[in-house]
Amino acid sequence: MPDREWQKTLRKNNIKLTTSRKAIVEVFEDNRKHLSAEDVHEFLKKRNQKAGIATVYRNLDLLTRIGILHRVNFGDGKDHFEMTHKPIHHHHLVCNKCGKVIDYSEVMGESEFVSHLEKELSKRYEFKIESHQIYFYGLCNKCR
Repeated sequence: MPDREWQKTLRKNNIKLTTSRKAIVEVFEDNRKHLSAEDVHEFLKKRNQKAGIATVYRNLDLLTRIGILHRVNFGDGKDHFEMTHKPIHHHHLVCNKCGKVIDYSEVMGESEFVSHLEKELSKRYEFKIESHQIYFYGLCNKCR
């Protein structure tokens, strides 16, 4: 079986593929959701994987630093994570009442607008933008 992209990334960064790291990434591959460290820890316990919460936090941080995971924050006081290899760049709609998160991809003209905004901000403030995140907060269908 050929290596998956995340395995290549670990190897490229000279990082050992531990049982815990493999199990953590597999949780994200199986769920395709935005998961907190606590969520990941619960999934690992259900799978009888022995990884303490500190191990989960350390590995989530490492996997984020090398680009396998992406950290997102929905304003609930916790960091959440998702795989970075989603098929397309996307943003998030977050329900203020129930916490539901909807991923959405570009709407008409958004890419050009964001690209223009990044260029203007970079130029005006002499700042090299490396990434961005866009969140819209409101109420979902059920909570309206």
